[in-house]
Amino acid sequence: MNRTPTPQDVPVGDSWEDLVTTALLGTDRRTPSGSAPGREAPVALLDAAAVETVRRRAGLRPARAAAPPEPAAEDPRPPLPPAAASRLSMLLADRSGWAAGGRRGAAPDLTELLPQWLALANARGFAPPADVLPALLDAARGRTDLRPAALAFAGPRALWLGRLNTDWRFALRAAPGGGASLPGPGEPERIRELWQEGLFAERVALLSAIRAQEPATARELLATTWATERAEDRLMFLDSLRTGLEATDEPFLEQALSDRSRNVRSTAAELLSTLPGSALAARMGTRSGSCVAVDRTRPVPTIVVEAPHQCDAEMERDGVVPKAPAGRGERSWWLGQLVEAAPLGEWPRRLGGRTPEEIVALPVADDWQPELHAAWCRAAVRQRDADWSRALLGAPSAPEAGGPGAVSLAERSKLLATLGSTERADWVARFIATHGLSEAFQLLGVCAVPWSGPLGRAVVDALNIARDAGSYPWSFSGVMGLAERCLDPAEAGRLDGLTAVPDEPEGASPGAGGYWAEAFQRLTTTLRLRATMSTELTPPPSS
Repeated sequence: MNRTPTPQDVPVGDSWEDLVTTALLGTDRRTPSGSAPGREAPVALLDAAAVETVRRRAGLRPARAAAPPEPAAEDPRPPLPPAAASRLSMLLADRSGWAAGGRRGAAPDLTELLPQWLALANARGFAPPADVLPALLDAARGRTDLRPAALAFAGPRALWLGRLNTDWRFALRAAPGGGASLPGPGEPERIRELWQEGLFAERVALLSAIRAQEPATARELLATTWATERAEDRLMFLDSLRTGLEATDEPFLEQALSDRSRNVRSTAAELLSTLPGSALAARMGTRSGSCVAVDRTRPVPTIVVEAPHQCDAEMERDGVVPKAPAGRGERSWWLGQLVEAAPLGEWPRRLGGRTPEEIVALPVADDWQPELHAAWCRAAVRQRDADWSRALLGAPSAPEAGGPGAVSLAERSKLLATLGSTERADWVARFIATHGLSEAFQLLGVCAVPWSGPLGRAVVDALNIARDAGSYPWSFSGVMGLAERCLDPAEAGRLDGLTAVPDEPEGASPGAGGYWAEAFQRLTTTLRLRATMSTELTPPPSS
């Protein structure tokens, strides 16, 4: 008759590590102490492990209870309205999105509505319910693009939770100084201590915070330890001077031009070139002016270019990289850098008093136009010069869709970003009306959201034209996705007539009509859902 073994029946002498080793090797090769090889050895091993488990647990000494964590900081923002809280729970519960490569159907993509919901909630100053914070932080952990808005909405509790759960530690990394309170301008001792003894992330956060309030104080703080900083740290610190860059920063940046790190020198030169009155900008203007002139002896005034024949030490000190990339000529490479860093305001004076539009319209001899115009494009972006950007973009209805100076869609997008939001949207709307949507995706990405009325109508009209022409609907899926996020929800009513399955013209892609109808249905449904979300996030009337 079998009986349950007692501790007295089980051989002792093997430690827990010995038992684990025996289990890994197998009882055929090694048996527990006091047990014979054979069929009973596995049973003896399990019995010994059971007894050792009880012994290990019983041998633990009670420890002093850990101190409970400090409570999270209070969040002074008003709570979400109940309907908005329910909507957030729904959006967080469905983060899977539609299957990659599969047909999306007519249902809205909730994964793309979550960023918009967070942007609205942050704009209206609401605090989240405590019970949704774990799901919100999980969503932000999986999507880096979601983190800034999610952490801003989560507020101080995100930092509190990040200290308790390693999965959410990104909240601490994203917060200035790891969530620690930074000293203010009136606390010089705390500033000095943190600057000299703090972690790198804390020092970057401190410098950025001071720079935003007192630019000169931040620069002076940086100067106290500049000579002893590592090259990669100097580069990061120098980049913080972009905020509030002013003429008084010039002496410090001029010294940085002699830095032993090439990246530091290049960044200092770039910052100085954005100060039109700086000595570096004047030097670059003189150099580029000696390379570019107008030849008035020709039947039509023409820009002539004589690129530099060498890159001397002074040019290199001012940020000119001497070695050209593969496939580029050295002289054109040097010329582009000089023109890019020269003040744009000097060119009208140097080129006969002409306006930017007149300068860009001049012919350029010897095939130098692409290089020269591309450098002016980079200068316009760097110096945020709207007049030169307009000239280089040209009319959106021009036959050459790239404009007189832009060399790529990316370049045009950067030039557009220097214009005001209304002017930018109007330019893109007229571009789409002339050229359609095939090249408009990148341009739409720099337009303010929600799209203006003219821009939204231009996009919808172009989509409708593409549908009626029997175009491949999949070619426009990217623009459709943008429209779902960026169209004004008030435009939903105009789309109802496009949700029916159209007659497919001869030669159309098979099934295209059904896809187009489905896509417009999804667009309409998404816009109405966005309108509902906005209503749910409306603060209740004050009593």
